[in-house]
Amino acid sequence: MRTVLLTGFEPFADDPTNPSGDAVRLVADAWTGPERLVTAVFPVAFASAADALRALIDEHSPDLVIATGLAGGRTAVTPERVAINLIDARIPDNAGAQPSDAPSIEGAPAAYFATLPVKAIVQNATAAGIPSTVSTTAGTYVCNHVFYQALHAAQARPGMRAGFVHVPYAAESAPAGAFALPLADIARALEIAVRTSLDTAKDVGGIGGSLH
Repeated sequence: MRTVLLTGFEPFADDPTNPSGDAVRLVADAWTGPERLVTAVFPVAFASAADALRALIDEHSPDLVIATGLAGGRTAVTPERVAINLIDARIPDNAGAQPSDAPSIEGAPAAYFATLPVKAIVQNATAAGIPSTVSTTAGTYVCNHVFYQALHAAQARPGMRAGFVHVPYAAESAPAGAFALPLADIARALEIAVRTSLDTAKDVGGIGGSLH
């Protein structure tokens, strides 16, 4: 039986909730398999989030790892294409740490590409009526750090695919005037990301880039 690890984050900054963590919980509640689904909601903290991810990978040896996080201000669900080996925190994490110009992993490559079928995920989410587009910037905060850690761990685990999906605000808790999607749609998008990744060995073609 294949195992999927799906993760989100707790609230951070001044947000009262984090739709990534909330959506992961909804996916877990509705999951019917047949694959085994392991879920976790990580602290928004560089050290402890990375430690928790590595521990879960060591414990469960997942075939698929999809981490998710909030990108407030985005207008779509955005599967990320590349993780960079850089931490440059604009604000402190929830443990008070604010590293700057530091690597996620000392001596590791400058970047890793996601091994998820990101264009197929976008295609299937869009077909389900959920705005979605490929992103080539996961930032330099805890989201990118966890994304990079997952892809680095995959280097030593042949067959393990990994990636990251940023989600916009949830309509139920979004700041006034911000773009948002219903939390149920965000959870549905994550389900689509999981199922598409499990069922798609090779990504689809088509244009998915941007000019800036």
